[in-house]
Amino acid sequence: MRRRTISTATALAVVFSSAVLAVGAAGPSVADSAKTLAVKSVGDIVVDGAHQRVYVSDPTGGKIVVTDYAGAVKATLSGLSGVSGLALSADSGQVYAAVKNGNRIVSVETGTYTQTASYPVGAAPGDLEVVDGRIWFAHGTDFGSLDVSGTEPVVHLAERGDVDFSGAFGMFLASDPAVPGVLVAGNGGDLAVYDVSADGATLRVKGDMDTAVKQLDLTPDGSQVLTSWGSPDNGYGIGAYSTTDLTERAGYPIDAYPNAVRVAPDGSVAGGSFSWYEPDVHIHRPGDPTPTREYDFPNTGDSSGADTLVDGALAWAPDASRVFAVSVNTHGTYTLRALTDPTKELPTLKVAAPATAERAKKLTVTGKLTSKTPLPAGTGLKVTRTDLESPSGKALAAVTTKADGSFSFPDTPPAGGKVTYKVSYAGDATHAPVSGSDAVQVSRKATTLTLNNNGKLYSYGKDVTFTAHLGTTYKNRTVAIYADPFGADKPKKLLKKAKVNSSGNLSATVDMTRDTAVTAVFDGDARSAPKTVKSTGYAQAKISTAVSKHYKTGKIGSTTYYYFRKNTDPRFTTTMNYYSGRQQRFQLQVYYQGSWYDSGSEYFALATNGKSAVNLEAPGESGIRARMRSSYINGSSGDSVNSTTHGAWKYFTFTN
Repeated sequence: MRRRTISTATALAVVFSSAVLAVGAAGPSVADSAKTLAVKSVGDIVVDGAHQRVYVSDPTGGKIVVTDYAGAVKATLSGLSGVSGLALSADSGQVYAAVKNGNRIVSVETGTYTQTASYPVGAAPGDLEVVDGRIWFAHGTDFGSLDVSGTEPVVHLAERGDVDFSGAFGMFLASDPAVPGVLVAGNGGDLAVYDVSADGATLRVKGDMDTAVKQLDLTPDGSQVLTSWGSPDNGYGIGAYSTTDLTERAGYPIDAYPNAVRVAPDGSVAGGSFSWYEPDVHIHRPGDPTPTREYDFPNTGDSSGADTLVDGALAWAPDASRVFAVSVNTHGTYTLRALTDPTKELPTLKVAAPATAERAKKLTVTGKLTSKTPLPAGTGLKVTRTDLESPSGKALAAVTTKADGSFSFPDTPPAGGKVTYKVSYAGDATHAPVSGSDAVQVSRKATTLTLNNNGKLYSYGKDVTFTAHLGTTYKNRTVAIYADPFGADKPKKLLKKAKVNSSGNLSATVDMTRDTAVTAVFDGDARSAPKTVKSTGYAQAKISTAVSKHYKTGKIGSTTYYYFRKNTDPRFTTTMNYYSGRQQRFQLQVYYQGSWYDSGSEYFALATNGKSAVNLEAPGESGIRARMRSSYINGSSGDSVNSTTHGAWKYFTFTN
């Protein structure tokens, strides 16, 4: 309870205050699937198609993470400090991993994810390739081999011959299962092709490449070496070199800055680029400089640029159904991304419906199917209409394209409201599936809905019945009634949702302890428009005042007075329904020569129990007649959840 003392002789200023609360309350295209990797770095990535597993090495974390094609972790192999290069055996039975800090290569059984062997190689191995059963590994600016086919492992180091590899960016190796006996090596600006069909490595040809190369690969026909950095048409791109003489051929232009290249068994090329604002992965058909497909990573960090591709972190599924890529954001978070149907063009299918239409009247939908490689006239398209009567969609007659890819079809929508037409192309061997849609707002008959009691004022706590009346509709006869009491602490609440009675009425009762917005909502149906109506009922505050310290009560005329000794301080304790921050206005008037005159008013805070006690200073003289009342003033008493309410006057007088 709050207690304050004011003087009956002082006129008080009344301060009015109000508060307004304002509440304000939205991304990029992403890869086909993505899962965060619990790694600190990425050294290499390899795909086991036989078991549909992806292996990612983490040199900093000293581990290999194994996931399925969806990115779900299936195993983690730890204790591999500096593990980097990975390679898969020809039968998919083993994954080999280069453990730099241990000068060894370990073998992991792919069926159980268990380490089956550890082979010391006498140097810190890096990039790995398996050619004809032997494991070739980079070390420093050279490379060597590990043969585990016999009873004892056989290691050969320094196999580069007279090629002067001296770059500072690491040694990169490349091979292809379809090209036996061939190994490609590159370092700095030097590139070489070796015959490794016999014991050791025999140089076939040596040449030059760009010093910024971060990955190499060999085409399945053995005709070209591809490098992750080249200069097609004097721009950024994937470099291409003839394996016969290492002369540069037409490559594959991509965005800045190229940092990865991988070739699929069918010859399709995946090029990667470190690109904040452009696509990150670029898919080309063999020899085609125009990309068939491009993938742009989203921005999951806190910079303006999007996530970027980790150097060399690209790998094909053996059936070319996916390309796997690892991206990293500005927080150092790595994500494995599975990019599906990479070799298929992604067509564009545009659908255009009228913005509005009349129900049961014919309309026409048009559209166009386009792709890099045009699809033939007569390409079939599936059409689905979704509306209020067919929320799961209803198949319409199929439509075919014209020579330019355009199409059109008529329809007579039976239902009103939002009607969506979806057109789908199933795809083929070289084109990915695609769909497009557009919606039309179809007219519905206006609905009559009313709600009573708008603007009425009620005493505190009165139970008030609000009745909604629904006029004629097509099918739906359900109405919902909501109550939203004023004040942020009480949310909008559903009072009742049901079918109206035979007279079209639905009623709900509101306990009027606050001003309350009541809404009736009809969701509409296939032919009747939705409708919402609002009715605001106002509730007075609950106010009572108790008087104490008087010595008797008595009447002056017909009015009951509280009698106080002239030196006794009267106490007035007001009780009001509580709300956070609420204050009562204490108003005082004095009787003089037949009239009542304001002597002042002041606001006093309520305690959490809703009480506020005010002491008046005794006047020290008899014969004074006065009265007081407590009030709740909407907007000035600290809140606006009740309507302005004045308590009853309390009359008092002072005697000797």
